[in-house]
Amino acid sequence: MVNAREGTLNWRDHYRALSDVRRGVPIAVRHKDKFLLLVSIELVTDENIQEIERLSGERPRILITEERAKVLKIPHHGSFTSLTWPDWIGIDELIALGDPIKDLATPLKGPFSAIEEQDHALPLQSAVHLLKQAQLLPSGLYVTCTESNLEGASMITLDAEDILKFATQEANQLRPVVHAHLPLTGAEDARVFVFRPIDGSIEHLAIVVGHPNPEQPVLTRLHSECLTGDVLGSLKCDCGDQLRGALEAISSAGGGVLLYLAQEGRGIGLVNKLRAYNLQDQGFDTVDANLRLGFGVDERFFAPAATMLKKLGFSKINLLTNNPDKVSALEEFGISVTKRLAHKFPSNGHNEYYLATKRDRTGHIL
Repeated sequence: MVNAREGTLNWRDHYRALSDVRRGVPIAVRHKDKFLLLVSIELVTDENIQEIERLSGERPRILITEERAKVLKIPHHGSFTSLTWPDWIGIDELIALGDPIKDLATPLKGPFSAIEEQDHALPLQSAVHLLKQAQLLPSGLYVTCTESNLEGASMITLDAEDILKFATQEANQLRPVVHAHLPLTGAEDARVFVFRPIDGSIEHLAIVVGHPNPEQPVLTRLHSECLTGDVLGSLKCDCGDQLRGALEAISSAGGGVLLYLAQEGRGIGLVNKLRAYNLQDQGFDTVDANLRLGFGVDERFFAPAATMLKKLGFSKINLLTNNPDKVSALEEFGISVTKRLAHKFPSNGHNEYYLATKRDRTGHIL
């Protein structure tokens, strides 16, 4: 049956919906008396297509983002584009429509007919948000129906407005669950605090070096996790250098905070970051790679960072960053940035183009 707890922000249901959509299980998005059934485009199968067709009695439509529509030269209106699903497109071609890695192998995409979906604009916008939260490609198949169509169906239902406000409310509910002393290379007097979202999903870390005075601006670094750079030593970015350099700088200054945020790949997730690397190998820069995937240039959200700083007792900081957007984002969420401090490291031959792109296209001060 349709979930009885619809209309309230239920953490368990939201997290279950994220799990379901990552497994290709259809989920329902509700707005008023209308329902939208959604399947991730990268996980479509004959079975899940048949399920949503059976429940709705209609042929699914295609949902892509404005960024992906621009890449495919498809007319777009607002943050998403709805398309009819032509009879001649099979599942492989459908998946290729959402996955830009396959663009060169499947260059013929179209013509497509865009659909005006004003009555379903909010749930479609919410569907895109949910796919991004699940760290999937932000493209899907969907059908629309009413509650009567879903009688006897067993799927999670989320309210469209709840999806849109979920990230902010999750950030506000972050709570520290444990901390421990952990001597680190370059910062031996360090304590690691683990902050867990209320839905039980991936934790963020705060590394407090020394005993900074909360009455004074605290030297702070916001570092988005980068498995490839921080752990594997990738030369394609400067993340590893920035992480280790920040810890050394904070320690040398007598103390401060490094927030290690679970926002891999500027918020698109590890798998999509590797897709972006694949596109970079095809000749696209880091910005165009994200746009071809259907994402914005930077999908990160800094409300969690502001919440963590406040719960640690810090509201005034000196920020180690080359990115002015981090300054404005933190100030938007109530953190006073007294000073921005440059955080630059030499290029290595593999990341020169990447750093130049950040300077020339995303406003980094390098």
